[in-house]
Amino acid sequence: MALQGKKLINNPDDVVTEFIEGLVETYQGLQYLDGFPEIKVVLRADAVGGAYDKVAVISGGGSGHEPAHAGFVGPGMLTAAVSGDVFASPPVDSILAAIRAVTGTMGCLLIIKNYTGDRLNFGLAAEQAKSEGYKIEMVIVGDDCALPPPRGIAGRRGLAGTILVHKVAGAAADAGLSLADVAAEAKHASEAVGTMGVALSVCTLPGQVTSDRLGPEQIELGLGIHGEPGAAVVELQTVDVVVEHVLKQILSQETQYLPITRGSNAVLLINGLGATPVMELMIAARKAVPELQLEYGIAVDRVYTGTFMTSLDMAGLSITIMRSDENILQRLDAPTKAPAWPVGSEGNRPPAKFPVPVPPSPSMKDDEILSERQELSKQGCMLEAAIEAAAKELIDLKDNLNDWDSKVGDGDCGTTMYRGATAILEDMKTRYHLNDAAGTVNEIGSTIRKVMGGTSGILYDILCKAAYASLKQNKNITAYEWADALEASIAAVSKYGGARAGYRTMLDALIPASTVLKQSLKAGDDPVTAFIASSEAALAGAESTKQMQAKAGRSSYISPDHLVSIPDPGAMAAAAWYRAAALSVKNKLHASES
Repeated sequence: MALQGKKLINNPDDVVTEFIEGLVETYQGLQYLDGFPEIKVVLRADAVGGAYDKVAVISGGGSGHEPAHAGFVGPGMLTAAVSGDVFASPPVDSILAAIRAVTGTMGCLLIIKNYTGDRLNFGLAAEQAKSEGYKIEMVIVGDDCALPPPRGIAGRRGLAGTILVHKVAGAAADAGLSLADVAAEAKHASEAVGTMGVALSVCTLPGQVTSDRLGPEQIELGLGIHGEPGAAVVELQTVDVVVEHVLKQILSQETQYLPITRGSNAVLLINGLGATPVMELMIAARKAVPELQLEYGIAVDRVYTGTFMTSLDMAGLSITIMRSDENILQRLDAPTKAPAWPVGSEGNRPPAKFPVPVPPSPSMKDDEILSERQELSKQGCMLEAAIEAAAKELIDLKDNLNDWDSKVGDGDCGTTMYRGATAILEDMKTRYHLNDAAGTVNEIGSTIRKVMGGTSGILYDILCKAAYASLKQNKNITAYEWADALEASIAAVSKYGGARAGYRTMLDALIPASTVLKQSLKAGDDPVTAFIASSEAALAGAESTKQMQAKAGRSSYISPDHLVSIPDPGAMAAAAWYRAAALSVKNKLHASES
């Protein structure tokens, strides 16, 4: 039976911002950008204003992994950390704000964990920052050793080994190295690290119920850090047996994920996942060190045991091994004031807040508010009805989407879509020029980019931007232009996200819809009939994901057995809003004709 999780929180929507406020009050030397709730960035108080004379090292990702990433901001480690909502990648604007706040002439290194949402958001932010004149490099950490290769387009997940890469890069930057050299050291460290996790319980997202998928005498092996199921469920074992299994997996000669052999030296990190007592972590460390030395012939140079990268309140641990050399040890031993390494801090406390830097060429469109209600054309009325129906359908579907996502992902698809839908309804009142279809689609993308975050947010923003680029070329937008725009959007999402038909994503709803829409229009069907037919194809496509094996996103890390009979939440969401829009256009047209 699933139970409501107990949390010492206020509003579940405020947990990330309130965590940041508490963090900067606790540790002097840290500040946050005054951009709540959209922008959640913690930074070094001594590295703001663009005058920083060393390479800035920035990391981040979804929240829920505390003390990562904000707890590792400080001299000798990160210059800034960007937080998204719980288990959701931070939006592009937040990442750009961090880059602008701390990057000087030496440039900036972005270190991210290998998740699609992080790659997309940080990648787009990097390209934008480069266009503004900043020098940017990026290192992606994929240290997961739990699953056999190949991992398709998703690749290996980024886990607690990322923290060691932070330390190496931060120390290199603090030593005054160039951007190229700091990036090279970080990349070298990322290629020398491997991690595997073990869970005794399932984590509870703030304000949601606790999943009951894991029995009282079961543990999960090879899990990620977003509440998704592990690679295998086994009966509870003693910690010695668990450690032996994890080390065997990390050091497997079959996968060869970790370039380490007998006679090598290594660093060991034992990481608690959020609800694991220090006692149990130390018991694991006490087994891991002699196991590495005696069974594998690996000399252990350093041992770090504690809580570094969590999955909210999950009980369990992960073990990380990094092949060490003289330079890596020098970087790991270098002093740092990052609070979660942990070290103390001293000096006068600066103000907690620092204003968000203004971009070099701000877009006035973001601040534009419609001064009065528009007189809508027939096309504008149709567009308004379609947007409203689509958004309300996603709002109504929130709980179902969360339920499906809790079984195949991290459980927040409905919440994410709800956040975007409610913001669209609000912005439609004052920001969308509904008589300008192309401009409205572009503004919807901007709304989504601000509030949704994560993989869904960036993919929907890409979808809207591609549709806008297609639509803006035509003054008179017909059904054929809408069909071309949908096709262009799908191509863009596939290009940047890597998914195609059959990958168990939202494209499995949109691709059939696009195909049927074009076929129906070419056959001479009227636009409304074609729209309805394509929406039925979208729904059928979404339902077909029940029988698909995931090849993209977090579901690709989950055993196919867990996915049987459960539809992809992203595909169901896409089909739902598309179908609602089609029906609303049909009803609106019939109402105007009667």
